[in-house]
Amino acid sequence: MNRTSRLYALVEELRAAAPRALTVARLAMRFEVSSRTVQRDLQALMESGVPVRSAPGRGGGWSIDPAMTLPPIRFTADEASALAVALAAADASAPYAGAARTAAQKIVASMSGPASTAAQELAARIVTLPAPGGSGARAAVEQALATNAVLRLSYVDAAGHESERLVEPAGLLTADGRWYLIAWCRTRQAGRGFRLDRITAATPTGEQARPHDLATLLLGSAAAGAVQPPALEELTRPRATPAAPSGRAAGRSAPRRRR
Repeated sequence: MNRTSRLYALVEELRAAAPRALTVARLAMRFEVSSRTVQRDLQALMESGVPVRSAPGRGGGWSIDPAMTLPPIRFTADEASALAVALAAADASAPYAGAARTAAQKIVASMSGPASTAAQELAARIVTLPAPGGSGARAAVEQALATNAVLRLSYVDAAGHESERLVEPAGLLTADGRWYLIAWCRTRQAGRGFRLDRITAATPTGEQARPHDLATLLLGSAAAGAVQPPALEELTRPRATPAAPSGRAAGRSAPRRRR
């Protein structure tokens, strides 16, 4: 087993045992490698952001939080190629580009066989012209969307006029290869779209923003007909929650029949 496959298998071994911890000696025996190799692999997983942790002392070992990891995903060659194209489109000026890069590294590490070959061959045939400049305020916008915080923006409009705005972020819009922050602008007292590459500075105010409906803010604008990308529909679809156990399964005695 090569190292990439072993790293992937280590995560799944820890997931299967969770929340119980496994010792390095047991993992070394399981994968038929030395304890030093397992220790080095586990350290590499930790440094790459995989939520593995060690507990010292008697009864300790290594464990993983299964709620923070995904089960194995097997990509077809076409799916792997589609991912390569999608990641190529997420250039450095796009929102969450940094997270997309680290996600790509994890995906590549998990792929093998025809899927890996297809993605590598296609990736070698894709080039891009990086956008000039780029917004240094992108990280602040990402954080404000995640925490629903008010932002103070320095913004340059299409005519080259710069202004200061206090905005309450509602969401992101992508159109014609550009990204826009859609927000309630306190300065204009209306919904506005701000091109990310025209935001020269973004500073969190520490104030919590009011919730705003994205579709409502887009009403009356050129983007009023914007819809959710089909690829994201599955992410926003409500998940079924497991039914609560009943009767004895919930720790209660079944009621006795009256005679």
